[in-house]
Amino acid sequence: MNIGQWGKDLALGVRFAFAGGREGWVRALLTAVGVGLGVALLLLTTAVPSALTEREHRAAGRDDFTYGADKLPKSDDTLIIADVDTTFRSDDVRGRLVEPEGSRAPLPPGVEKFPAKGEMVASPALKRLLESDSGKLLRERIPYRITDTIGQSGLIGPAELAYYAGGSGMADHLSNGSIERIDYFGPSSGAQDDGLDPILILLVMIIFVVLLLPVGVFIAAAVRFGGERRDRRLAALRLVGADGRMARRVAGGEALAGALLGLVLGTGFFLAGRELAALLKVRDISVFPSDLNPSPALALLVAVAVPAAAVLVTLFALRGVVIEPLGVVRTAKPPRRRLWWRLLLPLAGLALLYPMMGQGNDNGNFNEWMVIGGTVLLLVGVTALLPWLVEAVVARLNSGSVSWQLAVRRLQLSSGTAARMVNGIAVAVAGAIALQMLFAGVESDYTEETGNDPSRAQMTLYVRDDVSLNEVAGQLGRTEGVRRATALSEGTLGNRAKEPENSVEAAVGNCAELREVARLKSCRDGDIFRVVGSEYDEGNTEKLTKAGGTLYFDPAYAGTKSHTKSWKVPAGVKTAGPREDPTGYERGGLLFTPGALPEGGAAGMYEKVYLSLDKSVPDAAEFARNAAARIDPLTDVNALAASRQTEEFRAIRNGLFVGATCVLVLIGASLLVSQLEQLRERKKLLSSLVAFGTRRRTLSLSVLWQTAIPIALGLLLASAVGLTLGAVLLKMVEAQVSVDWASLLSMTGIGAGVVLVVTVLSLPPLLRLMRPDGLRTE
Repeated sequence: MNIGQWGKDLALGVRFAFAGGREGWVRALLTAVGVGLGVALLLLTTAVPSALTEREHRAAGRDDFTYGADKLPKSDDTLIIADVDTTFRSDDVRGRLVEPEGSRAPLPPGVEKFPAKGEMVASPALKRLLESDSGKLLRERIPYRITDTIGQSGLIGPAELAYYAGGSGMADHLSNGSIERIDYFGPSSGAQDDGLDPILILLVMIIFVVLLLPVGVFIAAAVRFGGERRDRRLAALRLVGADGRMARRVAGGEALAGALLGLVLGTGFFLAGRELAALLKVRDISVFPSDLNPSPALALLVAVAVPAAAVLVTLFALRGVVIEPLGVVRTAKPPRRRLWWRLLLPLAGLALLYPMMGQGNDNGNFNEWMVIGGTVLLLVGVTALLPWLVEAVVARLNSGSVSWQLAVRRLQLSSGTAARMVNGIAVAVAGAIALQMLFAGVESDYTEETGNDPSRAQMTLYVRDDVSLNEVAGQLGRTEGVRRATALSEGTLGNRAKEPENSVEAAVGNCAELREVARLKSCRDGDIFRVVGSEYDEGNTEKLTKAGGTLYFDPAYAGTKSHTKSWKVPAGVKTAGPREDPTGYERGGLLFTPGALPEGGAAGMYEKVYLSLDKSVPDAAEFARNAAARIDPLTDVNALAASRQTEEFRAIRNGLFVGATCVLVLIGASLLVSQLEQLRERKKLLSSLVAFGTRRRTLSLSVLWQTAIPIALGLLLASAVGLTLGAVLLKMVEAQVSVDWASLLSMTGIGAGVVLVVTVLSLPPLLRLMRPDGLRTE
């Protein structure tokens, strides 16, 4: 191979693209836009690892809990910090109360000065929310005056809602699990990251393949824009003495020009999109523009691979085209496409994935190259099979309306072009169906039943022991949107005043409240009950609560503050049966009505409240949280849910949603560019038909049919391949193979919807092209 001659021919093609008149640069520009959109998404993908790493570093840098580390004594460099996280509607709000104990107390990252009591340092997003009308309810819960904003080093994303508020007197409550004394911010030695298990790693690999493969398909389709007009230029080259190979290399140079310009546009699209990233929030995920820095090695790979792929795709497309001085032998009926080699791709993909079936989580990580290779071959099989399927089907279509016949005849002449246009959407839908099946199949493994009963209560509150239970129940019961507040005081009774060997639970409440946690035959104020038969009790209740025995309220343990009070068990203690509370816990121990509680027994108990909300009140949960914050800012509020997913699984699913959103935008934009290029190539044909009296409505319908037929076949093929890949992946993770038909229909519906939107957007330029003056030429 003569490298010098290749370089000259490619350079000549580049020159033709930019100096070949209006047709040349319009085609180059359309190619560049299509390639540029793909390049922008590829650059965004190469920047994702950097963004995630930066988020993790900042999250670790502001870590403020020691996970059971040794307790620190008060000193000049210690800080008391309390976790006061909350939720506002569907958004999490990270909150901390801080109280420095000396001049060298550590400052939180992104904070220049500790806020005084009644003041706070808030994130920019939280500040905007509190200053807006929609943040009125949240202002009642976070009533501090904003004195400054948290810098980027203290936030994981620009949309994060976070604040540090000044506190006081928190040293008296260090026994509370949400308050700690620290002397630095950063990762705790007790915190461990076990990493992702093999199935989650498999999910991540499949997501990257499914999201990036349509990008490659679109780039490959974009460099083939303007094929018919290019063929005429190649015939002219042959007329002036170029041989067939040179003509193909010149065509590769034209594609190279569009790809190089696409790299420039793609870089511009990426930089513009990166600046807009701070304004976007998808599924609680937001990133700072400075975090989106592509890896230099991956960016270089994109810069080299895209132009090289443009040249290779063009040479591959022209492999069966005979370019002669007087024309290109493509206008004749092309030979029928062969099926056998197209079937080899998906079969090879299945062969790569088959050895890993049944591996599950127990046999180490899946072989990443076999997973990626097998998935790519299966999905690329869609792009190989679709042109054959379109050709085979349209060859058998004939009779129908004029618009139908125009569309079918056009597809019979250029079925490959029609298939290329929908290849990307078909690959994306096939991958989405497989991913949806895999997610649905393993979801139960990463979802645990909490035991909560949201039908009985929707929220629980834990209040400090020095807050009056009557006050808690009264205020919450009168809160708008709260149907019922069940308040209990809970504590322990031990057989010794210090370091007891055995202990039992104790709860205090009126008869109605006690019936929420035990089965009582009869009850009145002054009664005491022992709960027997609880699965967690282990017989302690019957052993320790015999009449005449002595028990101690709030016994003392090493390193804890206690209010130990002795109590002799009286005769006449009633027996009650166990009952799960709204959180699913089945208690044992003793139950006291208020009249039976001995003096001093309530000291050291904490308050627990079950809230039943009125679902007809839109912000009932927010009203309840506000009331709890008014009672005590340190109140721990939890929403009850029947199940919850692991954080890693939820993060991966959110990442898929973000990536799928970006790919859908790319699909729509690329399809629109492709459609406009197709219409531009048929400008004279459309003008001729209009000049001969064809109705514009007929031509518009024919364009719609030309899009609808290939996309219907593409979605049908995508469903078959997606179901096959999904079934194989489920077998690999040892999950039951099942099809969520609703999800399958929604995936295909989304794909069809994108194409429909693109078709509607292409109608205005189509109507402009359907004018007789389009026959003018120079």
